[in-house]
Amino acid sequence: MSDDKKLKNAQNVYKTLCAMLDEKELKYEKHEDDLVVTFILGGDDIPMQFVLNVDSDRQLIRLLSPIPVTFEGDKRIEGAIATCQANYRIADGSFDFDFKQGRILFRMTSSYIDSLISKDVFKYMVAVASYTVDEYNDKFFMLAKGQLPIEEFFKKK
Repeated sequence: MSDDKKLKNAQNVYKTLCAMLDEKELKYEKHEDDLVVTFILGGDDIPMQFVLNVDSDRQLIRLLSPIPVTFEGDKRIEGAIATCQANYRIADGSFDFDFKQGRILFRMTSSYIDSLISKDVFKYMVAVASYTVDEYNDKFFMLAKGQLPIEEFFKKK
């Protein structure tokens, strides 16, 4: 597929994304040059930041949500272990742990190669991501601050 055709396809996917956000009446910022939208959703405890990007080269939709916590020093080992445990439990998407920085990022992707993308794809991605991030962001925060023992992180609700 030519680069022009890939870009045109990506722009159509981006329009579908924006239409879904408008339909849901979500406040968001458009970054049309990069085919990116950013928005914040209120969770049960910690607001959640989301970045959705339509990658025209790889024909991929990428959703990212940085967890607003940093694991310092010795806590980085616990952060890495907790990230693995969280990933074991979730059905879609994943948490990425940057050991050097002590930071966690939730990531979810969906390919649109040879596909027609509906608003439902974006509704699903935002719903699953917001549920998952809201479920774990406070636990990661308390673990990083020493307010939650690692053993408690492993217990199911």
